[in-house]
This record gives sequence, structure tokens and C-alpha cells, in this order.
Amino acid sequence: MNRKLIQIILATLLYIPTFFLKPETPLQIILFIISYLVVGGTILLKAIRNIRPGNFLDENFLMSIATLGAFYIKAYPEAIAIMLFYQIGEYFQDYAVDKSKRSITSLMELKADHANLKTENGIKITDPQDIEIGSFILIKPGERIPLDGIITEGLSYIDTSALTGETLPKEVSPGSELLSGCINLSGVLVVKTTNTFGQSAVSRILELVENASNKKSTQEKFITKFARYYTPIVVGIGLAIVVIPTAILGLSTLNTWLYRALAFLVVSCPCALVVSIPLSFFAGIGTASKEGILIKGSNYLEALAKVENVVFDKTGTLTKGVFEVQKIVTFNNFNKSEMLELAAYGEVHSSHPISQSLKRAYGAEIIETRITEVNELAGLGVIAKVDDKIVTIGNMKLMNQEQIEADETDEERTIVHIGIDGKYAGYITIADELKADSKKAIENLREIGVSKIIMLTGDSNTSAKKTADELGILNYKADLMPIDKLNQLEHIMVHRNKKGKTVFVGDGINDAPVLARADIGIAMGGLGRDAAIEAADIVIMEDEPIKVGVAIKLAKRTVLVATANIIFAISIKVIVLIFSAVGLASLWMAVFADVGVTIIAVLNSLRLLRRKGL
Repeated sequence: MNRKLIQIILATLLYIPTFFLKPETPLQIILFIISYLVVGGTILLKAIRNIRPGNFLDENFLMSIATLGAFYIKAYPEAIAIMLFYQIGEYFQDYAVDKSKRSITSLMELKADHANLKTENGIKITDPQDIEIGSFILIKPGERIPLDGIITEGLSYIDTSALTGETLPKEVSPGSELLSGCINLSGVLVVKTTNTFGQSAVSRILELVENASNKKSTQEKFITKFARYYTPIVVGIGLAIVVIPTAILGLSTLNTWLYRALAFLVVSCPCALVVSIPLSFFAGIGTASKEGILIKGSNYLEALAKVENVVFDKTGTLTKGVFEVQKIVTFNNFNKSEMLELAAYGEVHSSHPISQSLKRAYGAEIIETRITEVNELAGLGVIAKVDDKIVTIGNMKLMNQEQIEADETDEERTIVHIGIDGKYAGYITIADELKADSKKAIENLREIGVSKIIMLTGDSNTSAKKTADELGILNYKADLMPIDKLNQLEHIMVHRNKKGKTVFVGDGINDAPVLARADIGIAMGGLGRDAAIEAADIVIMEDEPIKVGVAIKLAKRTVLVATANIIFAISIKVIVLIFSAVGLASLWMAVFADVGVTIIAVLNSLRLLRRKGL
């Protein structure tokens, strides 16, 4: 049982009999003293210990002075009640913090405690931290995946709910990418590791969450500054309430003014603010993590509540990013198979989805010795030397730059133009599909009050228009290089309202500069990608655009709860402080204004742990 709860129960058992005893008898006073020390001894010790470092003007000091003063004026029941209710309030606070922490610290369970390393001598159980990239590990049914990797053997279903919030198991097979922290549900898998333990998805998540509390919101910073100046001021006022009237009216009024000052000090304790505001943001971040949304700090959660513009990348963000070759059109007597082969060879080192589709369509093994040069041009394409032929693969801008006379096409698909030895060989059309929840994601953003939704893409205007029309996005820009995206974002941010915030949502591969520049950068499906983790402020752990709206709704709810706590706590305290100063508030009322308000504020913050309505 919790030590604080034991203190509360024991002190209560000692306190209750005092109401049935004759007032101020030795037995009653002894029970008062024992009950007081049981429930308040730890607070007195903290107050004494804090005197030496010079940080004594805190809630422990206020509680100690108020209760010892109450004993002095023989208000024994009130003295014990102050300590008792204060400890009950602290217990509720601890419970609330622990509950919200569990939402986040449950992520610690993502760590696998061992890995089955395949060696020449068989399977060796090894610490995941000791396994190098390129090693082969065996993952049995029911085991947690210890390291990121790619399946080389086996078929199975994977439980990704701990990382993504997605309850449906995911089917995997050879070639599928696995992220550490997920659970293998059925078949035996052999996996080739692609990251060390320190760089794996689970380690990055844990590091991100651990650092989240270091970045405070404006409201949290306000409360920290408020408490620093507020406590010395109220202690000074409390002292003045005793000294000035007693000096004017005489020592015979000391007890009256001391009682008022003690009530004033009890009310003045800023616990409700100091605890409930950080707790609100902590609970918000914890709930977001359950939804598969990792937020790097309270400041980003607060900023998200003020979103005016949401800017989306297209490929891999609103669309699946899984391109398939649809059509091959040739010119100048080039044949289709040769053009596709040279295109696949030229794109051999690129991980871009378009490159992957060309290699899939080619289908045969690529012999890298045939490739002697590869030059990748950001936002344009690739120029490679294959079998002593110069192969130019990319968009119309690249064709124009290399002075290759290419034909324009009005097809509403992604177009890859190809030049061979300076001559236009033709083009390949590639289609990409919308993600299942993209349309709903755009509708949700409009419902929650996002005033402007914009799409920026490096894809062709025809392809961009098709996607924008399907999603109902009125504002879009196409044919953008990375620097153009940045310039467009800058333009959007300049023309927004002063208090409004701009969000950029990208896949974290080519959008790192834009993610970093936006007020809030959100990386979609960014787990394990350096650019996403480093540049984004928020990482959505699954390719679900609908989670952008969920994050904004949660942010608005969090800020609303935190603001309500501030207004409620300060209003009650100001009223009761005035009543205390003029003698209209008892110590019992003071206890409610401190502990009661704290408990109400904490319970209000705990509402954020509910996922209903997101």
C-alpha cells in the first residue's frame, strides 16, 4: 500500500476519537499531537530541510507555519484537518500523475529484453544492444521484435498497436520492413537487421518521450514564474495581517489576526496551479501516444491548438506512395524494354517511391557493374551512366535543363521522362493511390475550424490537380523543388494571422527543411527515418493523415482544460484570500480553497486521458 495512504488512514483513525472526548483533556491533546505528527511529520521535515538551501518559501513552509500557528491558538482540529486534507490532495495528485505517466511509460514495455541471433553454431540469445547492422535474428511467435529489420524468411501477422494504435494485425512476408517494439503473432521470422539498438524505432520513441517534458508550454512557464514571485508576496502579506493590526489595536487582538493570517497562508498555497497545469499537458501527451502520435513537447501541443493553416505534402502523405508503372510510351525508335531497363538501372540507388516502381516493373536482377556514374539531382531526377550510355531520368525541368527535346503530355498521372545519350526516348506513366483516410482527414480538418488547407508537391501539375480534386483541396502548388516548397511555406506563414500557426505534414524523407521551418512539423509514418525524427515536432507513427485532425482536437482540448484550471483556481483563491484578510473565512474554508480546488483541478486534468471523441 502507498505510504502516503497509510499515513492518511492512521492519522484519520487517531483523529476521529478526539471528537468524542472532552475538549482540551490530556488524552485529546495527545491524540491531536500524534495524529498531527503522523500525517504532517514529513511536511515539517521537508520545510526544515529546505531552509538551508534557501528555497523554503514553498507549500511545505506554508502548511507548516499555518498548522503550527493553529496549534498555538489552540485550533487543534483545524491544524490536523489542514495537514490531513493537504495529504489527501497530494495523494490524488500522485495518483493522477501516475495514471497519466502510465500512458507514456508503458512505452518502456516496447523494449525486448533479448534477441535470438543466428550464428554458425546455431541460435544464440543475445542482448539487442550487442547486435550489429546486417545480422540475422530469429523472431518466434509471441516475441517482441528487438531491432528494426527486413524479413528474409517467413510469413506472419504483426501486432503494431503499441507503436501505432492500430488494433488490426498487419500481414508481413519476405521483404517487409519490421519496426522494433511490435509483436510477432504467428509464424517464425528470420530478419536482417537494418539499425543498431540505439538507432532503432523503439529507442528513438523512448528518447523522444523522455525529452518531451523538457519543452514547456507558455502556460507552464507562466505558472513557474508566478509561483516564484507569488509565494514570497503572500507570506509578506500574511505577516502584515498579524503585525500591523496587532500593533495598532494591541496584543489582546493577536489571536484574532493570527487566525486570519493562518487562513490566508493556507489559501495562498499555489498547489492547484503548480500541479494541474503541467499535469494537463502531460496527460495530453500521454493520450496522444496511445493514438500513435508522438509529441516532442508541451510547447508543440499548445501551438497545435492555434492552427490556422495545414500544408500537406502529396506523395507518401496524402497518397500511398506506392507507385505502379501504368504505361510506357517511346519515341525516336527506342523500344520499351530497353528504356525501362535503363531507367531501372539509373534509379538503382534511389529509395524514392517512383524509383522503386521502375525497379519493380523491370523485375530482373540489376548488375551494378554496368553502372559507372550516378548523379541524383534534388527535385529534378537522376543522370546515370549505364553501359557507356548517358541516361537522364526525371521531370520536364530536367529535360529542359539537359536540352533534351521532350514532348509535353496532359495525362493526369506522374510522368517520368527519359533521355538516352541526349535524345528523348519517351516517358513512363506511374499512378499513385490516395490513402483510405485522406478524404476523411481533409473533411475533419475543416470541421474543427482549420481555415486553409494547402497541398505542395514536386509532382506534375496534372497529377497534383487530380489528387487535389479528389480530396477537395482548393489550394495547391505543383512542380516544386525542395527550395520552392520552403519558399511557398514562407509565403503562407507571412500572410497568416499573427496568432495563427502553420502546420506542415510530410513523409520526412525530402521534406526535412520544410518540416523544420513550419511552426509545427508533422512527420507521417516517420518511424526509423532520421529526417522525420530530427526535423519534425510531432511524429505520427502510422501513415494515417486522419491523425492530424486527432492531434489538433486533442491539443485544443488540453489547452481548454489547462486554461479552465488556471481561471478556476485563481478566482477561488482571490475570493477566499480577501475573505481571509477581513476575517470572513475560517480555516475550514481555507482548506477547501487550497486542497479542494487542487483536487477538482487535478480531476479535471484527468479527463484528458479519455480517448472518446478524438
